[in-house]
Amino acid sequence: MATAPQPQLPLFYKDLLPLNSKDHADWKVGPFEDAGFVADSHAIPLTVDEFVDAQRSYPIVFTAGDNPLPIALMGLNEGVNTFMEENGKLQAGLYVPAYIRRYPFILARLNQNSEDMSLCFDPSANVVGKDKEGQALFEDGDDGAKKPTEYTNGVLEFCKRFEESGQRTRAFLEEIKKLDIMMDGEIAITRNDMPDKPFVYRGFRMIDEQKLRELPSETVDALNKSGMLMLIHAHLFSLNLMRQVFERQSAQGKVPMPDAETPEIPNGSM
Repeated sequence: MATAPQPQLPLFYKDLLPLNSKDHADWKVGPFEDAGFVADSHAIPLTVDEFVDAQRSYPIVFTAGDNPLPIALMGLNEGVNTFMEENGKLQAGLYVPAYIRRYPFILARLNQNSEDMSLCFDPSANVVGKDKEGQALFEDGDDGAKKPTEYTNGVLEFCKRFEESGQRTRAFLEEIKKLDIMMDGEIAITRNDMPDKPFVYRGFRMIDEQKLRELPSETVDALNKSGMLMLIHAHLFSLNLMRQVFERQSAQGKVPMPDAETPEIPNGSM
């Protein structure tokens, strides 16, 4: 089977195979037994279409660098996901980012010189295979040839919508960049038992509220009409959850001592 080109695989993905009716005619996809593939991830890529729903569950910040991306923080330190239950599942009642729901499927370019994208999957996820119980990926068509099942078409449509959301996210960030209203983020949290030793987190970006307030009224009106202002406010409101995530992490005994090197929230990738 041909493997899709993978110069740098996105978060979660360890390998990629293009899905096709020849090699996978009788393959099926079963459910994940748990969310173990998320357990060591504290920052999950997010699209702007998810800001309003995600801000109720997680802080939303932007990665550092010249091309920032929005991420939902499930923890404040590398490798710490505070929303994992003991049974390996995500805590019930949370908004689950589309990036997580998409896995193990993804749209990828098989030819880097072409814009065409093909539906691929990560075989290392161990939920797609010939001997699996679950949803069939292909079925017999009227002409006897194999065709995608309704399930597979649904997966393809979901992945297409995710890519479209990614395009809207990039457009949003381009506008934010033009407005020059983003700043380097820093948050200092003091624990009751260590009042003189604040825990300081850096390495992320956020909207500068002062610069936002100083924008001309016509610019703010335009942001409001385009829906961007609502997204900006969702991001800013979500920052209040930083302390809650820290407290969850502290209760789980996963907070490094404050005299250690200042933690940075690293980049995510789509």
